[in-house]
Amino acid sequence: MIEFDGVSKVFADGTVAVEDFSLQIPAHSTTVLVGSSGSGKTTLMRMVNRMVDPTSGVVSIDGEDVAGHDPVALRRRIGYVMQNSGLLPHVSVLDNIATVPRLVGQSRRSAQARARDLMVTVGLDPALARRYPSQLSGGQQQRVGVARGLAADPNILLMDEPFGAVDPIVRAELQEELLRLQREIGKTIVFVTHDVDEAFLLGDQVAIVETGARIAQVGTPTEIMSRPANEFVSHFIGAHHGDRALHIEQTDRGPIVVDANGRPYGTLVDEAP
Repeated sequence: MIEFDGVSKVFADGTVAVEDFSLQIPAHSTTVLVGSSGSGKTTLMRMVNRMVDPTSGVVSIDGEDVAGHDPVALRRRIGYVMQNSGLLPHVSVLDNIATVPRLVGQSRRSAQARARDLMVTVGLDPALARRYPSQLSGGQQQRVGVARGLAADPNILLMDEPFGAVDPIVRAELQEELLRLQREIGKTIVFVTHDVDEAFLLGDQVAIVETGARIAQVGTPTEIMSRPANEFVSHFIGAHHGDRALHIEQTDRGPIVVDANGRPYGTLVDEAP
């Protein structure tokens, strides 16, 4: 379990990025921090692996204050996936994925074997192993980034808007791939996004944050959608304008589900035997 206890962060220029933030992140599930740009969510996530240290308060993993751990050693045992994959441009796909296992002492052969297995796990064609990042599509690069984040078999995986730079079709594919992976591997995932639909799709627990990382509401997607805590949450998730008020319309091809603006969301399927 990851726990934030009364955490604040004030940068040198006086900017208050995080103000008195407390939250428990359960193990083996996905917690999504969602909020507008500049709300402090990425700063919070980077406190977990000490890329940012809090000004006050405690961030702990399984009851141990991360401040007592060497930052480099801590980062090597926590997976990290960022928006633009952050791949080494002059290193092959295989060696990009094998980077962290090599850093923690695995042999080149063992690290590359692990990398090959992970390519299959994240849906990458093994034939891409010797290519370089510039020879891959954006979606393929993000899959390499996810594989690299998992390469050292971390208990915790931090994901900082990892699908934000790809087109909507690829983004949907990557989201489904992450859901599949999480069902299979059960990591403790902290996922940052500004997209509430992505948050509700991926999160077992969702924390909606305002400026200064002040928590507006924490809960499951169902809890938040069914009972927004306040006007800010209602507006943020689209309930304020009825964007999430779905209804059924009959068409000559059968019933479809549409939102308040008439946009189709899907069809109804009779799953009865």
